[in-house]
Amino acid sequence: MTPITTRQAVLADIDALAPLLDAYRQFYGKTNDIEAAKAFLLDRFNHAESILFLAFEGDKAIGFTQLYPSFSSVSLARVYVLNDLYVESQFRGKGVGKQLLNAATEYAKSFAAVRVTLSTDIANKTAQSMYESADWKRDTEYFVYHFSMQK
Repeated sequence: MTPITTRQAVLADIDALAPLLDAYRQFYGKTNDIEAAKAFLLDRFNHAESILFLAFEGDKAIGFTQLYPSFSSVSLARVYVLNDLYVESQFRGKGVGKQLLNAATEYAKSFAAVRVTLSTDIANKTAQSMYESADWKRDTEYFVYHFSMQK
């Protein structure tokens, strides 16, 4: 069996990342649009707006996660929002998601971040179980509210 590896993605990885982002969006009910996924990723790279990590089995990209930098005024420190984590279905349950989580948290630690935050669908019990098994804690102090510009 080929070992699973992870590394920070670079612009040259966009053709490997775009199908993964497109599959992730489809998982959440969006229509297939690989060109839009590629354009979105290209904007993130061109404006240095996110940090992406890729998981590989050999040379095949099999998963990704995306961090967005932010700050906490209360903590006077950097925080990151882990907005996306996706692993191709045939590689789930093999520790790939945990490796991507670890890559993201190690990156955040290297910039002295005080936390990494994520949210997941209430029905996504599989993801919740993985996060909790990787020592992520469910927030019990704060409610999260959104103001959506899309109806």
